[in-house]
Amino acid sequence: MSSNDNDIKKELWAASDKLRGNIDASEYKHVILGLVFLKYISDKFEIRYNELVKEGFDLQDEAEAYSEKNIFYLPEKSRFKYIASKARSDEIGSIIDNAMLEIEESNKKLKDILPKNYSRPELDKRRLGEIIDLFSNIKIVNKNKKDILGNVYEYFLSQFATAEGKRGGEFYTPSPIVKLLVEILEPYKGRVYDPCCGSGGMFVQSAKFLEAHSESVNSISVYGQESNPTTWKLCNMNVAIHGIDGNLGDKNADTFFEDLHSDLKADYILANPPFNMSDWGGDALKDDYRWKWGIPPAGNANYAWLSHIASKLSKKGKAGVVLANGSLSTQTSGEGGIRENMIKDDLIECIISLPTQLFISTQIPVSLWFLNKDKKQKGNVLFIDARNYGRMESRVQRVLDDEDIEAIAKTVHNWQKGNGYKDIKGYCKSVSIDEIAKEDYILTTGRYVGLEEENNEEEDFNSKMKTLTEELEECFRESRKLEKSIKDNLEEIGYGIK
Repeated sequence: MSSNDNDIKKELWAASDKLRGNIDASEYKHVILGLVFLKYISDKFEIRYNELVKEGFDLQDEAEAYSEKNIFYLPEKSRFKYIASKARSDEIGSIIDNAMLEIEESNKKLKDILPKNYSRPELDKRRLGEIIDLFSNIKIVNKNKKDILGNVYEYFLSQFATAEGKRGGEFYTPSPIVKLLVEILEPYKGRVYDPCCGSGGMFVQSAKFLEAHSESVNSISVYGQESNPTTWKLCNMNVAIHGIDGNLGDKNADTFFEDLHSDLKADYILANPPFNMSDWGGDALKDDYRWKWGIPPAGNANYAWLSHIASKLSKKGKAGVVLANGSLSTQTSGEGGIRENMIKDDLIECIISLPTQLFISTQIPVSLWFLNKDKKQKGNVLFIDARNYGRMESRVQRVLDDEDIEAIAKTVHNWQKGNGYKDIKGYCKSVSIDEIAKEDYILTTGRYVGLEEENNEEEDFNSKMKTLTEELEECFRESRKLEKSIKDNLEEIGYGIK
């Protein structure tokens, strides 16, 4: 196996994917990710055990000696070494299921979280044994102390999301978008919250940010909530495998109807809510305390998410939120009024338009909203048009490279600090709230940054047409929504239109 970490991840994925046979990616991910997690906590257990032996203790069966170091205690027959010794047994599925049950019984934090369906008939036990052999020789860290298994878990999440297509987007936000949010917010210290945390990518990237700046992950407290039960379990495993002690609630739950962190005021909020969620139950929440900027419509949850997030910010709290571009300009069912009130409250700090094809689950254009309760540039909003950033990694997938992320984040930070920032036509502009008011509180970046200066090079016609077509499609979508709203209102007063 290659010594390069990226090659290790790719080779492991190729081998694991080859072994899955005819099992759906949505089911198979729990088989593989459960084994990666089991290998991780087993390695951590072995490392701690060896430390105790060096100190003159033989405490292999003393749970407290492990829990005090935030390490999961594993009974003998739940350790990966034992499971690997039974990899060729016909009973390997039952052996793993029993191991998962024993681990949950010994560690309350993992109760009802681990997958326990390895003995089901449709899972080929010969292939399962081969997968266990595959992971047996992978160590938790490499010689440079780099976290191998944590990176493997994260890489596998991204690959499963790709394999599942639209469904994959429900639990995974592409890492460049997460990294951009984190680099702009800079969560050095305090409470970090994600109200729709998926598999936990926002938390993992926050931990990596701290590591890159030689800070301890213990300087942040992580809070999250997820409504999907299987995704909630993935998230619990993901934060654990990255050494993050997170509070994800004691169960999965709907954030709007059962806020598990009702008293929380967060210093940093990172969120990628489901785009344009239509059936979120808004009719039952019209008097909710979170709607201080206006009642969000029952037919679209974008502004319900935005209002929930804004209500959770501490006195100096900041948030980065991914929303569909329609939220920048919609006037439907009171959404424009909510946006106007948030702007007047000087809550919105920055809007960044992103290029298309960054997401696995959708091709619709999206933007990043940044909220700040303690803005440095009061009375102004920064607009950034980053639609020309990124490169096509495949025929259908665009990525933002580290250089792109650094350039965009630097623009925001320079503006915030008043440190050499300048408006650049076609890219960025600082706009006063009075100017935004003249544009009817619409936040579409193109209205403010304008078109970039013409140069001697001929613009790529296909790229230009693609951008214009996407913008036109978004306008048509908004027009259809407005038309439906008008028809519904007319019908209510007895003047229906066929």
